[in-house]
Amino acid sequence: MTIIIIKLTIPHCAEQSMRTDTMQAVTFKRYGKNPALGIEPKPIPTLKPDELLVKVCAASLNPIDNMIISGTFKPVLHMTLPATLGSDLAGIVTAVGSGVTRFTPGDAVFASIFDTGQGALADFAVVPERLAALKPTNLSFVEAAALPMVSLTSWQALHEHARLQAGEKVFIPAGSGGIGSIAIQLAKTLGATVATTTSTENVDWVRQLGADQVIDYKKQSFDEVLRHYDLVLGTLRGDALEKSLAILRPGGKIISLVGPLDVAFARKRRLNRVLTALFWLMSRKIKRLARRQGIDYRFLFVQPDGEQLKHIAQLVEVGQLRPVIDRVLPFTQSAQGLAWLAQGRAKGKVVIDLETP
Repeated sequence: MTIIIIKLTIPHCAEQSMRTDTMQAVTFKRYGKNPALGIEPKPIPTLKPDELLVKVCAASLNPIDNMIISGTFKPVLHMTLPATLGSDLAGIVTAVGSGVTRFTPGDAVFASIFDTGQGALADFAVVPERLAALKPTNLSFVEAAALPMVSLTSWQALHEHARLQAGEKVFIPAGSGGIGSIAIQLAKTLGATVATTTSTENVDWVRQLGADQVIDYKKQSFDEVLRHYDLVLGTLRGDALEKSLAILRPGGKIISLVGPLDVAFARKRRLNRVLTALFWLMSRKIKRLARRQGIDYRFLFVQPDGEQLKHIAQLVEVGQLRPVIDRVLPFTQSAQGLAWLAQGRAKGKVVIDLETP
């Protein structure tokens, strides 16, 4: 399998001592169309016994960052405003809590700190020890920062929830996107047959990622082509989930990353009865249609996990998985990176290099 990756030339991320009690962070002050997004000084966080303080060398953006700013996840993700954005990071451990046993200052690590109340788009970030893993030795900090959320999402969907087996068939829409480009590679390591969709100009490129069948969505609809699939990884909104039912065999599965949210998710998050009822209503139609065809529908909300990142790092180090990066921007252009990501045209990940002024 041939993997395409943009070659990057970046300075080594040098460990720095903390000369002040403040750092620079990308923050937003309110939800909605006027979030007051900008770079602000914030206090350097203090550590709990099980936490690491990491000098962030690079951080990557995810579509959910824009959804958080808009308020889409306000009832679910509890953040104290002004809040620091970002989940994915790679950097150097500068200090450890009294209970930390697996890491020491100077270690190069990568992690997702999604859903912890912390943010990665800052000079320094607090990372719970259980969420961190040593950075793959063959990746730069920029490359490593591109992996955590998309690789964890793919791992949890394909390994944990679907238990995808060799010889099974999986449909992964939007193969040139951040999740699609990683999920395709991971599915191939499991021995699956992979179909995907992309635009005309990306068809050959996505094939080189490992996809066995590539559908140009500008020319054909996937539900007119594919049949008897075992799994659909739901990455597209609109009517794509309902169309997916037509391509699945009885007993197949849909694991949706974009919703609708369901009762199982509400109960796991211990949400109130009003939200639980709302999510039941939101997911009622797709669940009813899936049941009629003997198909299992689930919504997946990614969970940060350092042990899983350790396994992912091993795949990277033996050449079975590589990050795909659309563009690298300096810290001062974080807002432009979010705007580009919102257009839905990124080929892989958008990474913020905090070593570039």
